Amino acid sequence: MVNSFKQIFVTRQSQLARAPERAAAKFQVTGRSAKGLHSKVNVRGFSVHVDEAEGIGGNDEAPNPVEYALAALAACQATTYRLYADALGIPLRDVSVTLEGEVDLRGLFSAAPGVRPGFQGIKGTVVFDSSASDEELEQLKRIVEAHCPVLDLFTNRTPVTMETRRQAGLPKLGAVPA
Repeated sequence: MVNSFKQIFVTRQSQLARAPERAAAKFQVTGRSAKGLHSKVNVRGFSVHVDEAEGIGGNDEAPNPVEYALAALAACQATTYRLYADALGIPLRDVSVTLEGEVDLRGLFSAAPGVRPGFQGIKGTVVFDSSASDEELEQLKRIVEAHCPVLDLFTNRTPVTMETRRQAGLPKLGAVPA
């Protein structure tokens, strides 16, 4: 598997360098409230359920949005470590990423002016099962921190525009909007 990851990486890197106009990848999700604070989100052919803990008014039937944000970061970190370790020939049998984020709920509930509704901070630990040297693992860490897409979302401002509109009879969740 390692050789195939390296080959995929090198091939894609070369293709993208030669044809930067083909580098843009668009992603789309559609979310819809289901019952109470429970939501269903369609991602490609997958459905993801989202809920809140009972203490916030949910039914605790699924992870909440900020837990999914941490899950996205942990998965992206593990993936990016794997891709770059293989591409650079750094031995990596396994990698584990544990994250903890703290949210001040006063921001969500508008209970104190100036309190952000998002994470106040995130702390993480990456554990390697590897025979690589400390220097190689430090090099890998620097490269992953520079190239992990979800880490970039957390550490840099991303322009977001949201429009609102009214529509009677919303399409069935999973249908592609016109």
